[in-house]
Amino acid sequence: MVSSLRDRLGKGLPQPKKAPGSSNTRFLILGTAGIVLCMLGILMVFSASSVNDLETYDSAWHHIRRQVVWFLLGLSACIFLIRIDYHRLRSLSQVSVWISGGLLLLVFIPEIGIKVGGASRWIAVGPLTVQPSEIAKLAIILFSADLLSRKGQELSITKNPLKTVLLVTTGISALLVLEPDYGTTLIFLSIVGAIIIFAGTQMRKVMQLIGVGLFSAASVGMLASYRRERLFGLLNPWEDPQDLGWQTIQSGAAIANGGISGVGLGESRAKWGWLPEAHTDFIYAIISEEIGFIGSFLVIALYMIIGFTGLSTALKAPDVFGRLLAAGITLWIMSQAFVNIAAVLGLFPITGITLPFLSFGGNSLLWTLSAYGILLNIARQTA
Repeated sequence: MVSSLRDRLGKGLPQPKKAPGSSNTRFLILGTAGIVLCMLGILMVFSASSVNDLETYDSAWHHIRRQVVWFLLGLSACIFLIRIDYHRLRSLSQVSVWISGGLLLLVFIPEIGIKVGGASRWIAVGPLTVQPSEIAKLAIILFSADLLSRKGQELSITKNPLKTVLLVTTGISALLVLEPDYGTTLIFLSIVGAIIIFAGTQMRKVMQLIGVGLFSAASVGMLASYRRERLFGLLNPWEDPQDLGWQTIQSGAAIANGGISGVGLGESRAKWGWLPEAHTDFIYAIISEEIGFIGSFLVIALYMIIGFTGLSTALKAPDVFGRLLAAGITLWIMSQAFVNIAAVLGLFPITGITLPFLSFGGNSLLWTLSAYGILLNIARQTA
């Protein structure tokens, strides 16, 4: 039944050639790398948040309890998405992008949206907070992969799938910029760019789109005064070490303090109020301080393994839809990890995005693990 469904969905589409190899190997590599990162994340979130939690909530377990709950929810979603036929996700491609767009609009309604640090990125749902941008990442992957894998087929919603994908991407990106959330906008554009490339779009057209996207993002980003200040703070943090340069300086100090082997688990100095957002945006600095270069290199190595194996999975996927899904999810994880780590190292402006699998953040962990389940599903079926 699954094979017949796959044949019907893939009819008329160019199919990747199957080559000798082990699908179980890719599945095991991706699964192991993801689990190791999640376990390390739980350990380091507890270490990075315990001091502040003890002072603020009179309990060192406040953040870690929530992180474990979200991990278990995300793991459940991951396992569910591994086991289903991923072609069934096509039916969610259009509705998911409309829902995510609607949720992004809700963040601007005062009674519903939650504003933190001048940015409206969350909505309140009872006792929970939802970050629509995390949902939008997976939604645009499903939407783009569905449309671009059907090139050459008769579509009811559009005669030009690429233009439709670009139009929807532009609309959602505009909402992200208005929040403002430039970091997620950059990740969002990277995801769509990867899917367009893997869909076989002419490279000349791809380079034009990338150029326009980067120029637009940079231009809009520099319009905000605080964004310009962050950039100047990055270029010369010691010009304003008590304000704009504080996080960059303290992050660098934590990494330097860790040396080769680290100061030991739980022994970070930076988490004692020196480094803001130690358990979220700057978890990599705490890892570098407590486990040293060895630990920080391990993290990068695991992301590289996910990147290479994920792209290999995309190239060997059973059909074009699977190829585009795998490419989009892999570039989501890789681009987000790159931007976060580069910001911690002082090589990129601080954007406020999390480090996949490692940072504290229920929305991020839940939706990243959900997407990872789809990637593992495809890896299990590759040649």
